[in-house]
Amino acid sequence: MRGQFRNRIRGILGLILCVAVLIIVRLYFVQIVDGDDYARKADRQFASGANGLYDRGSIFFTRKDGTRISAATLVTGFLVAINPQTIQDPESVYTAISAVASTTISKDDFLAAVAKKNQVYVEVAHKVPQEAGKALADKKMAGVQVLRERWRYYPGNTLAAQAIGIVSYGSGTELSGQTGLESVYDGVLSRTGQGLYKNFFAQLFSNIGDMVVDARDTREGDIVTTIEPEVETRLAEELARVHAQYKSKETGGIIMNPATGEIIAMASVPTYNANDLRSVEPAVLSNPHVERVYEFGSVVKALTMASGLDAGVITPETTYNDTGCITVNKFQVCNWDLKARGVIPMKQVIMQSLNVGASWISDRLGQDRFRTYFTKLFGEKTGIDQPAEGRALLANLSTTQQVNFNTASFGQGIAVTPVRMVRALGALANGGVMVQPHLVSAIRLKTGVEKKIDWNQTVPVFSATAVHDTAAMMTEMVDEKLDHGNAKIPTMSVAAKTGTAQLTDGHGGYYKNRYFHSFTGFFPSYAPRFIILLYTNDPQGVQYASETLNKTFLSLVHFLIDYYAIPPDRGTNVANT
Repeated sequence: MRGQFRNRIRGILGLILCVAVLIIVRLYFVQIVDGDDYARKADRQFASGANGLYDRGSIFFTRKDGTRISAATLVTGFLVAINPQTIQDPESVYTAISAVASTTISKDDFLAAVAKKNQVYVEVAHKVPQEAGKALADKKMAGVQVLRERWRYYPGNTLAAQAIGIVSYGSGTELSGQTGLESVYDGVLSRTGQGLYKNFFAQLFSNIGDMVVDARDTREGDIVTTIEPEVETRLAEELARVHAQYKSKETGGIIMNPATGEIIAMASVPTYNANDLRSVEPAVLSNPHVERVYEFGSVVKALTMASGLDAGVITPETTYNDTGCITVNKFQVCNWDLKARGVIPMKQVIMQSLNVGASWISDRLGQDRFRTYFTKLFGEKTGIDQPAEGRALLANLSTTQQVNFNTASFGQGIAVTPVRMVRALGALANGGVMVQPHLVSAIRLKTGVEKKIDWNQTVPVFSATAVHDTAAMMTEMVDEKLDHGNAKIPTMSVAAKTGTAQLTDGHGGYYKNRYFHSFTGFFPSYAPRFIILLYTNDPQGVQYASETLNKTFLSLVHFLIDYYAIPPDRGTNVANT
């Protein structure tokens, strides 16, 4: 009997303990996980009964030490509405509201709103800061309502704007992501407004499971990007300087980890302030790195070289007779300076950027092999987490005219997006393997749990030997040719290649005095931490990319070496090859 009594007591105590645990867990959700939401629900002294407060997940930059910095968040303030039927002194009301509004209110528009005497509610000002809104509410002006409002805010203003994206009404009645990460991860960032009322047990157990999530997972949360804000800022500043100096049509750059595909920085000019879209041209909202295609010019020679080495049709010791110009299908293909070099080894194709040499390699490859390599490099989408990824223009490689393959070997006649180009060039810095470029590393759920996104799609293209030999040629170019040898860093190997392409005239030909400049490089040459791709479209008063982008590239290299404290990979006088 006494044993049964003890068992009953234990059962009751166990039940009480379970209830207590559930209550504690529930309090955790109420106070910590959903605390802000409940606080907003309770704050009704200024809130509009007709509309709930806007809610959306945050976007974060990631500093090199792992610290999260806000890239997109929400700000709480006020909107101001009037009741035209009760406004007695429109002039004084206008003066009071315009004094606190964050943007200029047209007096004519305000008076037109007051004239709508058949309405009792007209919104006249939005995004009023907290203190200003409270001050206006304290005036207790007849016919004036000050209501809680929340809106999207981008603390970096222009920083990574085209990659981060914007939210707007689009074609619907609900705010949603329209461009960039805001669009791609809209299902993660959007809030249904039902989160506070869902079943507690479903909420409690919803986050138990595999800690790795697919990029298409649409569970509500914040997103954590790979963009490093200091690097992004430096890249944007460097690009703006080039753009202004040469009055280019557009200028852009990408810095990526070639081993993982993490994009550390992605910037372009012109750009926009995501907090003020009133005068922004719609075309500027798109991400040119992902949506627009360009003929990149001679940076492609590095890929042609790696293709020839990988196929075994050349070796680093192979020589050819450079005649300065050749005739192919009745078209003339010439070196940039029209000069012949005679019998020279393969490295001179990279070091002197010789069109005839690249054409010679494409001849040795043959059309089928060349087409196979370049289709693998550029033919498929990268899968980057940005909307509207553009397709490569490779139609010339579907013909049998050899001249099309010769020009493609040095980056003319084919056009690709910058993100496809940096992915392809990244294979030279990653043992011959292309990785998947991406901007988001994890989704952080409301509980604080982070689910890593699996970006493991890789495409082998070249052998490790082929890319090592190509990198050695690109490194020697930096050490001996770039800036007349002054670019060499005694303690760090750097591999690079310039590119200058003639711009198409829109009528099947090319301008003789208008160019697209590009520059790529990675370092350390044989165990790269970063790959950089830069470009500037139609710079004025200058012909070659070595003139426009050389200093910018080297400035970024030195900055990254210092900022990340990258250790030396070679001695003062000995290259690590």
